[in-house]
Amino acid sequence: MTTADHTAPAVTVKKRSPISWVPTLYFAQGLQFFVVMLIAGLMFKSMGVANDLIARWTGVLGLAWAFKPLWSPFLEMARSKKLIVVALQFTGAIGLALLALAVQLPMFFAASIAVLFLLAYASATHDIACDGLYMAALDARSQAAYAGWQGAFFNASKFLTLGGLLVLAGHLEKSVGVHNAWSAIFVLLAVLLAAIAAYNAWALPGTLNTGHADLTLASVTRTLRDVVGDFLSKPGIGLAILFIVLFRAAEGQVQTIGPLFMLEARDQGGLGLTTDQIGIVYGTAGTLAFLLGSILGGYFTSWLGLKRAMFFLILGMMVPNLVFAWLAHARPSDLNVIGTAVSIEMFGYGFGFVGMILYIMQAVAPGRFQTAHYALGTGVMQLGFILSKTISGDIQLALGYERFFLWTVLCGLPVLALMFFVRIPGRSDATSTAPDAAVDAVGNKPAGA
Repeated sequence: MTTADHTAPAVTVKKRSPISWVPTLYFAQGLQFFVVMLIAGLMFKSMGVANDLIARWTGVLGLAWAFKPLWSPFLEMARSKKLIVVALQFTGAIGLALLALAVQLPMFFAASIAVLFLLAYASATHDIACDGLYMAALDARSQAAYAGWQGAFFNASKFLTLGGLLVLAGHLEKSVGVHNAWSAIFVLLAVLLAAIAAYNAWALPGTLNTGHADLTLASVTRTLRDVVGDFLSKPGIGLAILFIVLFRAAEGQVQTIGPLFMLEARDQGGLGLTTDQIGIVYGTAGTLAFLLGSILGGYFTSWLGLKRAMFFLILGMMVPNLVFAWLAHARPSDLNVIGTAVSIEMFGYGFGFVGMILYIMQAVAPGRFQTAHYALGTGVMQLGFILSKTISGDIQLALGYERFFLWTVLCGLPVLALMFFVRIPGRSDATSTAPDAAVDAVGNKPAGA
């Protein structure tokens, strides 16, 4: 993160209180992310699409967030990040409207994936511009002060999509049919995002990028090459990358197949929940449990230090695997029991996920390109998630649900062994973290988003 203390200052044309624009900026960011990465898979399952196709293609969509660090430097050439943000929010609204049409077509799956591809890359690019605008418009003290608002409204969009609109979709499916229900949901989302974009066109600070006015395509490409080269030449980077990828190997599979297993009919080995029931268990109690686990995981690691805490954080990441292994074996029908299990799953996930964020901050990012290397590290982390997500459907179809979730338990073991061979900073040798990443450490925004 660069601030006015280190670079030529940005020029703010009109200054408003950050409270008037930070919430809508990050609510719009989360809205698009959760539609692509969470809602789309559940929608396709409701429409009868096979698990392997859902996992494979939604995984491909997630590559947008894995690779966004590679084109983020080029956005520094833009004179106004506000213009990019607003344009991409309107693009997202148009994409959601097109998605409402796509689900009505005979070849709805292919058409929807094509539209979601547009949404994914527009959303990932919007993320870059959002964070860039936030950093350019606020000084370091204000950035820290409003970091909580960032995370709160990013997650508010998750409450809306999973806890609100998913429940509404479930009710509409029963009255107007699955395809019509989801068309209505995407029309609502399109109108909402367009309204936010119109508001942000007025509310966002008109910060002009004067600090990078001399950037050219050649200079940005050269800097990007230096950043990537320096990242790959770090001592022990090969083992570090393997550790990052293995850390999420089980998570990518469980987070993809778990909700599909819950929607699957009981005679097919699933739990037979309805769409609105999924919204209730994941969008409310599950989200709150994730946030609580993330916050406690951050304090726990601060207390012990990352090196001593890592073993327990990895165990936390294994909790979802064990929970779903039990659910697939016991197959409870009581929604309260299932909701409690999901809360335990999401608490463990939130608690453990802090470990990887802090590992990237403290072990991978430090150096002369600290912020850029943090972005690359989270890109690698997202890539590990996407790779396991992409193949999870094929593995599940081959093994069945019960054996699949036992397989994910085994997938969590290699990273436990590898932690003894990678350098994990302790309390005394942990370096300063990437300054624009602190919000990720408490689970407010998923890294890579």
